[in-house]
Amino acid sequence: MLKAAIFDMDGLLVDSEPFWQRAQVEVFSSLGVTISQQETLETMGLRIDHIVDLWFERQPWQGSNCAEVNTLITKRVEALVKEHQPMLPGVREAIQACQELDLKVALASSSPMSLIHATLDALALTDAFSALFSAEHLRFGKPHPEVYLNAADALGVSPHECVAFEDSLNGLLAVKAARMKGIAVPEAHLSADLRWSIADKKLNSLLEVNKELILSL
Repeated sequence: MLKAAIFDMDGLLVDSEPFWQRAQVEVFSSLGVTISQQETLETMGLRIDHIVDLWFERQPWQGSNCAEVNTLITKRVEALVKEHQPMLPGVREAIQACQELDLKVALASSSPMSLIHATLDALALTDAFSALFSAEHLRFGKPHPEVYLNAADALGVSPHECVAFEDSLNGLLAVKAARMKGIAVPEAHLSADLRWSIADKKLNSLLEVNKELILSL
């Protein structure tokens, strides 16, 4: 029986993936790194420091170190989220459905905690979650399941008693590695990827979430 629902943030609650793509292209390009928006899609769902390290290995730059580049990208995304407040459809309804089933509702994101707080504040969602978890300082980020396992432990539930919502394949891999139920909500242009088949449910948007769907898992 499910006892908790855990939501990813970027790309699921907030349409911030384009902001991450934009910030990466802007910051990396300023450092002389040749990067396309398409290439940013390949690392979607990974922790930003892992992405920065990856690009430094591919195209080393002079000047700012990787930690400084992490901060530049994250701060740019924070500014864009605050400016545009792009909450995705069905967020409040999905959270409410979970709450009506008396599930503990938490958030587990690869993003730094500063961005999590900034985003939830911008979208007026701070009170929607009983607990917030970031992979920022963990040894491994998604697709490693550590952030989800930590969330289950902190909530006092077994991973088997959790359902997690994800928009990225890396995130879904983390969910399934944690042995949780996984609901995928991929972007439309990525939806045909056969790898989504590992999800327990695949939806077009969070508007499709209701109590009956959750109880069917």
